[in-house]
Amino acid sequence: MTAENVTRLDERLSQSTVRAVKDTRAYTAFRVVNGTLLVIIALVTLYPFVNLVAQAFSSESYINAGQVNLWPKGFNVTTFQLVMGDAMFWRNYQNTVYYTVVATLVAMVLTTTFAYAISKYHLKGRKVFIGIAVFTMFFNGGLIPNYVLVNELGLRNSVWAIALPNAISVFNLLVMKSFFENFSTELEEAAEIDGLSTYGKLWRIVLPLSKAVIATMILFYAVSFWNSWFAAFLYMDHRDLYPVTVYLRNLIAGATSVDGAAGSAEATQIAANVKAVTMLLTVLPIVCLYPFVQRYFVSGVMLGSVKQ
Repeated sequence: MTAENVTRLDERLSQSTVRAVKDTRAYTAFRVVNGTLLVIIALVTLYPFVNLVAQAFSSESYINAGQVNLWPKGFNVTTFQLVMGDAMFWRNYQNTVYYTVVATLVAMVLTTTFAYAISKYHLKGRKVFIGIAVFTMFFNGGLIPNYVLVNELGLRNSVWAIALPNAISVFNLLVMKSFFENFSTELEEAAEIDGLSTYGKLWRIVLPLSKAVIATMILFYAVSFWNSWFAAFLYMDHRDLYPVTVYLRNLIAGATSVDGAAGSAEATQIAANVKAVTMLLTVLPIVCLYPFVQRYFVSGVMLGSVKQ
């Protein structure tokens, strides 16, 4: 076969391949419809947040009249000035960051080690440990026993009252267990041959290859602890120990009490959009954090969807 014939054959093969992978009309229509639906869903999901931002910067008269939609009307930052000009707000914000970091670190250490242990089929009593964990998903001691326990352990007015009672989420635990069960056993066996202990395998082999699930769990725990307010409201006795969520909750309660009553123009303005301002200030740090872990989060939420 001459070189010219080989060239012609290659061209025919490439053309047939192109024709083979060309989208059909049905698949093209599906992609168009699917893309359109996703855009509509995204817009519907985004609308409440945009409306929230618009209300946060709008004046009281337009808000009460229901005229604020996607753009602020009667631009006003009175509530922002009140909230962000308060030293206690920044103190409580620091508490929130501290509580979230410590509680997330504790939760990740306990969840990761527990999940890695129960992912090993040769572990004695494995089913018992899994059963105990799953049991707590449906039954708990109740509010009063938990309060008595935390009080008797001397954890009140400390970060441990927030971090320890909620240190392990069973849902996150089961997700990590599933991931570790599908981890390559050949790598761990090779690490054992090289002389690594169980903790050495976990620290030097497993964790570096588990960035997706770890980033996903960090995001889940961080959002949970950041938004949590009831534990701090229950176990903290001093205002300077409150997280920012409790501060904003008290601010909303105080502003609501003057809503509809005769008061100053500033108090009326605060009562009108304090909910929008507080929700915006609370969610903003998480929104800023998400882009940095998005690539790991997308991989993490797909864990278990593909089996080898």
